[in-house]
Amino acid sequence: MHVLPLNPIAVRLVQSGSTRPRHLLLRSGYLALMVLILLFALLGSGTTLRDLAQQGAKAFAVVSFGQVFLICILAPIFMGGAIAQESNQQTWDVMLTSPLSSLQIVMGNLFGRLFFVLALLISTFPLFAITQLFGGVPGSAIIESYAIAAFSALIMATIAITLSVTRTAGRRSVFVFYASIIIFLFATYAIDLALQVKVVIGSDAVSTTVMTPLNPFLTLNVLLNSNLYVPIDFAGTGHLWPVRLWFGSPVAAQLWFFGLGSIALILYSTLRVRLLGGALLGRTIGFTTGSSASSGRDARRVGSNPVAWRELHLRGQTPKLRLARWVFVAAAISVGLVIVLLSRAGTLNNDQTRLALVAVLGAEILVVILTALNLSATAVSREREDKSLDILLTTPIQPGQYISGKLWGLVQYLLPLIAVPCVTLAIAALYVVTGGFGNQADLMVMEDVRTIKVPTPLILPEAAIALPLVLFSFTALCVMIGLQWSVKSKGTIGSVVAATGVVIVIAGSVGLCGWASGNNIPYGGAVINAASPLNLVIAAVEPGQLIEYSLESPTGRRWSIIGGAVVASLLYWAIVYGLHASIKSNFMMTVRRLSGTA
Repeated sequence: MHVLPLNPIAVRLVQSGSTRPRHLLLRSGYLALMVLILLFALLGSGTTLRDLAQQGAKAFAVVSFGQVFLICILAPIFMGGAIAQESNQQTWDVMLTSPLSSLQIVMGNLFGRLFFVLALLISTFPLFAITQLFGGVPGSAIIESYAIAAFSALIMATIAITLSVTRTAGRRSVFVFYASIIIFLFATYAIDLALQVKVVIGSDAVSTTVMTPLNPFLTLNVLLNSNLYVPIDFAGTGHLWPVRLWFGSPVAAQLWFFGLGSIALILYSTLRVRLLGGALLGRTIGFTTGSSASSGRDARRVGSNPVAWRELHLRGQTPKLRLARWVFVAAAISVGLVIVLLSRAGTLNNDQTRLALVAVLGAEILVVILTALNLSATAVSREREDKSLDILLTTPIQPGQYISGKLWGLVQYLLPLIAVPCVTLAIAALYVVTGGFGNQADLMVMEDVRTIKVPTPLILPEAAIALPLVLFSFTALCVMIGLQWSVKSKGTIGSVVAATGVVIVIAGSVGLCGWASGNNIPYGGAVINAASPLNLVIAAVEPGQLIEYSLESPTGRRWSIIGGAVVASLLYWAIVYGLHASIKSNFMMTVRRLSGTA
């Protein structure tokens, strides 16, 4: 009983989190968003029982995919606190000197934080039950969709706890945890699309691949669209049962794989957690004995804003961190270049090239946004926790200078990451403009516009000009929103969750408006889609999906996208300026109100 559910660490985490109004608002906002998704999915329901059943099944599919998407976004945010916590030596000193066993420490940290994710899942159960009123949704599908979401959250939670208790990551590595999850989901989805084989020639149905059980979105696709995404039946073929399970029952294979993987990580963490004491002592001794040695480097010049200088140089101070950052940048750009070269060589056709570019660019943009939110939402609350904010407030630095320094320091630090999707899209645009790098390849795709077919470039080159404008300004907006919540929040977890929720609402609203207007409002739809980085990328690579009515005139399409990017960039900077003024005016009152709080 003292391992679970009466684990003192789990009880402390649940009790402290459950009493915070922000957690209640988060659960309410999550439930409200799921209700809105269900209502939009139910619009246009027919009057016959067959129509109602079809609409109910469609609504269930939309809500299921939406729930897994939100869980994949929110679970790393909740569990990121476990990774950040391991950098606090005093926290581990207390736990390791207490009578708690190693298993209690691991299980308490795991399920104390995972509780809030599971609570979000349970809160939406009535919505799934409502879809059964329309028919067309078997009860087993509801249970299996919940199991996919819950086990996906479990494996992400155990990975975070393993990184925490083994001290193989630090506070600055939280964004690597986010990025790895996003890249993994996009990569497995893209590889699955490349490996798919038609079940019958001329049919739209495809078979599952080796990647299917590794991605929760793919297993949901098997569960909800089994007539189009068909598991391979190896019955009677002589294949071993793991192969039959992996390809024939991908949902069950994923649950077993995630479950056994989580148990293995828990056991490994339990065996390693007691080694923290020696590691902490070694690091402390190494720090104290090596502090007198001279580094041998020249002093760095501080710019006009010392806060911006500190924020920029504080986050990449070790060669290991700098190397990891630039390796990620080089690897991400190389992936885009490889896709273009494979297209030039004829290995990828136009449809496959577009699909691969959408997956890569989407992953890169999400990494930029989540990294910006994580860094900014912890920039002030972290200093409040380690008491360095108290020291900064005794200097002559004014609130406006402090906030603007944080903004520009973080934006400068994120510039290499911002450049990754911009360079990737620029390479693809250059490939189209130069006619396949001189290969004279057929890079035109016939898009259906109303009743005619319009030749459209493989990639809209003007998007390479528009994306840097929108992504840079939108990233600055994300940083400012993160700073706003970081100033108002007591801890890092609350500020990250709140800032991410606000950005999801903003990006989701703009994205849905662009999606709805792109194929209905000529040129105006292109302007609206250019306001969202993700929509802009999809419109550039798959214009027939978002801006169909803007493809008839290349000149009108081109200026609509560039003009929309310019207008959106100016609007985002205006919001950044307004948020800066608001934070500056309330900064001292907010800091004093939170001073001394835990």
